[in-house]
Amino acid sequence: MPREPASAADRRALSSLDSRIEAATGHDVDTLWAHRDRGVLDEPHIDLVDRHRELVQAETGVTFYRTLLSRLSSGEFPIDAALFLRIDRTVAQLRDAAGVRDAAVRRVLAALEPIEAAARTVPGAAAESISTADQAALLAIAGGAKLYEHLLTGRLAVTAASGARIPYAELQRLVSGGLVSVDTSHPVHARQPVSLTGAGRAALAAGRRPPSAGAQTVATRPGKWPSTPAPRR
Repeated sequence: MPREPASAADRRALSSLDSRIEAATGHDVDTLWAHRDRGVLDEPHIDLVDRHRELVQAETGVTFYRTLLSRLSSGEFPIDAALFLRIDRTVAQLRDAAGVRDAAVRRVLAALEPIEAAARTVPGAAAESISTADQAALLAIAGGAKLYEHLLTGRLAVTAASGARIPYAELQRLVSGGLVSVDTSHPVHARQPVSLTGAGRAALAAGRRPPSAGAQTVATRPGKWPSTPAPRR
């Protein structure tokens, strides 16, 4: 049987900034990396993913030397001058790796802060007011999409990597709403990449958020009478 995908809670975090990146972009880091490899991200998100990959590599270096230091001090090796020399060398390597990691964190934050600022500029009501059809279209475009012109009919339409088709009229409405952008540097017959803007990602993320606790209603237990409303004063 095919293995079920791990949930967000079960998936191992790749870096200390994963949750902040996912909150700002509305995607988990695995999806962002896949979108980067497929060339469907805009420049700010390309820079963010590239810096995040550097951070992950730096985190791996810190983990390696920390694990090695733990092994050297575990009592597995004879306590002699050679061991002290190895410990001193490993501590220096761990210090250098931590410095590389800290510099990578600063680069990720520099790439992330403009994306967070763009997400905050989207009014909450506007982000939550998108229809179910718009949310489905944004979700399809987030996975990669391109605008093309049919050679025979001349009609324009968007085809997503998932196979979904989005009418051109709907694309125009999303573009006019500032939720989607089209890369017009490519000719339309060669398929123009379509991607979400910062507002589009914020709207999609807002549509995925669960309702607040205050908005949830408590279901009555089966076989139990509804509670009597409190008398008005």
